[in-house]
Amino acid sequence: MTLFILYQTDNWKMKSSRVFFGVFDCRKKALDCAKYHNLNAHNSKIVIEEVTLNQCSEH
Repeated sequence: MTLFILYQTDNWKMKSSRVFFGVFDCRKKALDCAKYHNLNAHNSKIVIEEVTLNQCSEH
């Protein structure tokens, strides 16, 4: 199962500036939430990180 984590960050998208906003089951819902809360402003950006749940693999 794939999940999408929504963050708001600065213009340079540094990990240290990330603010968590939610976990969603599809990218469209994450984008709708970002639009609703006006997260993509002139001095901030959004990052949607895709993660896979319940996956076991060898590296």
